Amino acid sequence: MLPLGDENPIRLSPIVNWGIIVTCIATFLWQTSSSQAHFASTIFNYGLVPIQTTNGKNLHTFITNIFLHGGWTHLAGNMLFLWIFGDNIEDNIVCRSSSKWVGRLVYLGFYLLCGIAASMTWMLTAWNSTIPAVGASGAIAGVLGAYFIFYPNRMVRTLIGYGLFFRIIRIKAYTMIGFWFVYQFLMAFLPINTGVAFWAHVGGFVVGLLLAIMYRPRPRVIQTYYSLEQDDYR
Repeated sequence: MLPLGDENPIRLSPIVNWGIIVTCIATFLWQTSSSQAHFASTIFNYGLVPIQTTNGKNLHTFITNIFLHGGWTHLAGNMLFLWIFGDNIEDNIVCRSSSKWVGRLVYLGFYLLCGIAASMTWMLTAWNSTIPAVGASGAIAGVLGAYFIFYPNRMVRTLIGYGLFFRIIRIKAYTMIGFWFVYQFLMAFLPINTGVAFWAHVGGFVVGLLLAIMYRPRPRVIQTYYSLEQDDYR
């Protein structure tokens, strides 16, 4: 199940969301700009290694790991999700803030906080691991959690597969994101090393969802800023 786009217009240019995407792409280009040894050093120096952070070392990696990726597929998948869902969360926050720049800073703080929470969740489930974790997916999971609260009934164009056949369908956001979260949650309990930090996705999603619930306005208030359907907030 791969989202291709949502039917949810925005009022303002998502400058911060674009900036995050550009930063992640530029960082990956830097990672791959030299030898394989250079690429590995970026992962181990700026990725989150639990056994180091639990000993109070390299705490900066709680943030830096969010902007690193392990490959082009990893990067492309994360940026696709952020491109589709992040703009609406930034737009929602900015349009209800005292000023545009305050709102943009709030969105950036929200994104980083979800990423840090995702990193901490994974660290707690892999306490003595020497394997570095990298990727924006934990922070993006927080964005999905907020989208689940703010826009549950918006339609998402989604690519699904039936064996060798694929088709594009329109489904509501709460269905697509709900299936995504259930899959992450169940996979987190598998006693095998899949190479994916599913607990980071779970942690980021839960924190994003809780922050959105705390930030969620009354329907009549949000309608002074948006012409959104009442159903979006039920």
